[in-house]
Amino acid sequence: MSVACRTWAVGVATAALLAMSPMAAMAADAQTQLKAFVANVNSATGKFTQSTTGAQGATQRAQRGDFAFQRPGKFKWAVNQPYEQLVVSDGQRLFQYDPDLAQVTVRQVDQAIGASPAAILFGSGDLEQAFNVSPLPARDGLEWLRAKPRSADAGFAQVDIGLRNNLPARVELLDSFGQTTRVELSDIQANPSLPATEFSFTPPSGVDVVNM
Repeated sequence: MSVACRTWAVGVATAALLAMSPMAAMAADAQTQLKAFVANVNSATGKFTQSTTGAQGATQRAQRGDFAFQRPGKFKWAVNQPYEQLVVSDGQRLFQYDPDLAQVTVRQVDQAIGASPAAILFGSGDLEQAFNVSPLPARDGLEWLRAKPRSADAGFAQVDIGLRNNLPARVELLDSFGQTTRVELSDIQANPSLPATEFSFTPPSGVDVVNM
């Protein structure tokens, strides 16, 4: 299942003494970039590469595709290699379409991404309420934050977010089974003009529709 359907968010280190340290300075920089992204980028398009490494170190074949979003809560996450899969949210319902299974799963958006990593990219709420955030050292030319969900049933242990030039560039999510999913984001175009139909989805004729 796409990372777009899991849970992500951001927060801040607030202690005054911690804020004086070099580590916190990096976190503040990452925090500032992420807050600028959420505040100033109301829509975007781009490409992604996603891979998952198991607890034993085996890596699944990478998925590649395109994404688009428009706040609040509208997005499209389209895998086109090595197989097709589509996740679309119209802001109220989230559709996950698997052509190989000829099945569409439908959920309410609040249930799917309300307290999820997807909320960082696609949401517009108070993200700090759902996560404990700590600074990470800069690496690979990115500034990093680590967000851990406050809820025990979030379905993942932590998500690391790497930013560059006020845009997210990499997301690394550790789930409850010890698997790490890495998503590389590229070719991001901020605030494009998107057609009203961009986030519409009608299940194809003949597929099974499962309402969750």
